[in-house]
Amino acid sequence: MSLLFQGIQLGALQLANRIVMAPMTRDRAGPGDVPTALMAQYYRQRASAGLIVSEGTQPSPAGKGYWRTPGLHSQAQIDGWAKVAEAVHAEGGLIVIQLMHVGRVAVLANRGFDADVIAPSAIACPDKVPGPDGVPADCAAPRALAADELPALAGEFAQAARNARAAGIDGVELHCASGYLINQFLDRGSNRREDEFGGDSAGRARFPAMVVKALAEAIGADRVGVRISPGNPYNAMDPSDPAETFGAFLAAIDPLRCAYLHVTDLALPDFDTLGFLRATWSGPIIANNGLNRATAEALLASGAADATSFGRPFIANPDLVARFRKDAPLTKPDYAHLYTGEEHGYTDYAALPG
Repeated sequence: MSLLFQGIQLGALQLANRIVMAPMTRDRAGPGDVPTALMAQYYRQRASAGLIVSEGTQPSPAGKGYWRTPGLHSQAQIDGWAKVAEAVHAEGGLIVIQLMHVGRVAVLANRGFDADVIAPSAIACPDKVPGPDGVPADCAAPRALAADELPALAGEFAQAARNARAAGIDGVELHCASGYLINQFLDRGSNRREDEFGGDSAGRARFPAMVVKALAEAIGADRVGVRISPGNPYNAMDPSDPAETFGAFLAAIDPLRCAYLHVTDLALPDFDTLGFLRATWSGPIIANNGLNRATAEALLASGAADATSFGRPFIANPDLVARFRKDAPLTKPDYAHLYTGEEHGYTDYAALPG
């Protein structure tokens, strides 16, 4: 049997197969950023994945920057996620929530409420983000966080993790990629601090490591995953030295023995991302980025990764695992309705007959 269809233990999570559903923003949360019944149906349909990683979810009001993204800081949001967890578990699946604090990557019109825009340094993100109408808009100017604010901010992540477990969710994944808050601290372009949380790579990694440790203390490291994307310039990150940017961070958190490291491998021409991680990280690795069945199987067979994740294929193929097993053709996503529709382009994709 292909390794792709064999189970694997990632910390406390026993996966039935090594086909992970990657986190994808879909903009379907309801009023108050509460997960909806439609979201529960969407995740239920895809529960045959060995593990579902949810869309990015804000741990606090200040963590929101995009339109209709869900939160995990109010009781109504916890109750909404409980229905998602129940739906996924009813189909025998597992789900973790990706905790995503956008930091400076925030369009205020997407929020509908007042909250600080915060970042390691008072440097605005120069990239635009779609507003409620889908038109790219300027990000708001952030204020620099004071050092004495950081323990409480780490505590907000920890409380969100406890909220996830209270909802019956199986764990959390910390988003440390794509230019969001944790990545902003790691990156020398967005982090110009002169205190202990800036400067060299060890200083820039200090707050991100604090957050991972807070999550581990809150729910157990074996239910905590970490997402990185070395060399990714998205949202104005500096891609020039991935080893310098992420090495100290991984060294700081590796002793915690987290459930997994989830990496978007950009196939950089002068940097072997997965090779670097195997030499730096002692735990399981989930590899991601444009994989198909053949390339995923090759990664598993070579030992470069322990599991593989898929994003866009899961959008239009809720039964992706069955399609891979049967070598069946894949349906293409309706890109026009990724973010703007309701059930159309979201829960109306057909599974294979039988």
